[in-house]
Amino acid sequence: MLAYYDSTNQISSYKMGLDLAHLLDENMKHHDQLIILCIGSDRSTGDSLGPLVGHNLCKYNLNNVFVYGTLKEPVHASNIQNVIDMIYDNFENPFILAIDASLGTRSHVGYYTLGQGPLIPGLGVNRSLPEIGDIHITGIVNYSGLFDGMLLQTTRLSSVMTLADTISTGIIIGIRHCSHAAIENYA
Repeated sequence: MLAYYDSTNQISSYKMGLDLAHLLDENMKHHDQLIILCIGSDRSTGDSLGPLVGHNLCKYNLNNVFVYGTLKEPVHASNIQNVIDMIYDNFENPFILAIDASLGTRSHVGYYTLGQGPLIPGLGVNRSLPEIGDIHITGIVNYSGLFDGMLLQTTRLSSVMTLADTISTGIIIGIRHCSHAAIENYA
């Protein structure tokens, strides 16, 4: 399953949230904690989607939901393996929702995806990083083409902020509608 959502459509957060709740209910059955791993760097506009989502989510009191990757403490290429190791060392049976920026076609810029299985961070800029996540969300911040690294540097902050706000809202809606015992008591 891979679903696309338009960040400029006001109803997309709600639709994604319901789809996320369904994925959590279906796939978290044998997991104890929900880990939200927001990947990216605050030093590149296009790559800041993950830390912005993490920053937004930390404003909520999420019971038994753990957020890694914020503006203050980003999870990026240099430390991702250490963070993944730390998660598996500290949590018995984590369920990981991985979030990252991505590049796509011009027609998909401003969309975000929700899918099952891991994502491979750094793929759009030819970085070899470990795949991570039981489910994933990617925000398409710019189009793919020549000089993909430069495209991330010149991505409009407004587009990334819209994606981050819409994704964050969808995640909160998903958690609120999830019936999994570990996270159903959202505060």
